[in-house]
Amino acid sequence: MAEATLRTVPLDKARVLQWLQTYGVYAGVAALLVVNTVITPHFLSAENFRTQAVQVAPVIIVALGMALVIGTEGVDLSVGAVMALAASVTALYLGYGLLPALLVVALFAAAVGLANGALVALVGVQPIVATLALMVGGRGLALVLLPQLEDLRNPSLASLGSGDVLGIPYLILIAAVLAVLVAFVVRRTTFGRQLLAIGDSRPAAQLAGLPVRRVLIIVYVVCALLAAVAGVLATARLQASDPTSLGNLMELSAITAVVVGGTPLTGGRVNIAGTVAGAVLIQLLTATLIKHDLPPSWTQIAQAIVIVAAVYAARGRGKR
Repeated sequence: MAEATLRTVPLDKARVLQWLQTYGVYAGVAALLVVNTVITPHFLSAENFRTQAVQVAPVIIVALGMALVIGTEGVDLSVGAVMALAASVTALYLGYGLLPALLVVALFAAAVGLANGALVALVGVQPIVATLALMVGGRGLALVLLPQLEDLRNPSLASLGSGDVLGIPYLILIAAVLAVLVAFVVRRTTFGRQLLAIGDSRPAAQLAGLPVRRVLIIVYVVCALLAAVAGVLATARLQASDPTSLGNLMELSAITAVVVGGTPLTGGRVNIAGTVAGAVLIQLLTATLIKHDLPPSWTQIAQAIVIVAAVYAARGRGKR
């Protein structure tokens, strides 16, 4: 009887860990919603939900790209710099019209992603080192192009940042569409299966004849383009271009959302729904602390605790 009891303890612990890995992020979001409903005045107002959703939209968009990169067992530290670069380029070329400015932003972002992908896939540089170089260089280039904050007064850009469809802001709609699109690519396309196979085992993927280098380069380009979209949307919402602060620590927020959402750092799996929920969790946690007059440093400490808890819960999950 004692032996049977001893055997059920590790089994129960394993089940708890498995449940946390699968549903922990959703439980965390639900818990924060309940707590805030009780302790935060006006939390259930439509205006508050709109504000939270608009603020988290750029994080979700960046995290989508980060999830793809982490799915290949990589990481991209340059996403914040790409956001700053997108803000600078938008300010410089907005005089030619919004569409031409967006095209130039896409070219700059694709160039950064191409450089990251080439360093990782062709040269063999570790992703953290390759993207760290572009993180520093990209931020520097953004400041060279636009050394200081610049107010932007453009009707088209203002509409992008504050417009809505049936009361739903464009920022939320764009983030939702991109999340569905990325989820479809990961789950339903050959490219998505190749991406996961590379993250699961790059040598095995190469032996199987998969286009490893091409897939890796495309993944880093897509990640940079999504970061640029987030940068443009953030600039449109603020109606100002500030390459000094825009995107600061965004790479950490994106990585946190991905890891908390159930995508392992070891690659081979990508959880898009969990990534979105992870971004929402971080946003709600930050908003809760701010609304109760706690200093920003507490937000960083809370995020650190969430990361550690997520990594602990992910122990033994590994690859597929």
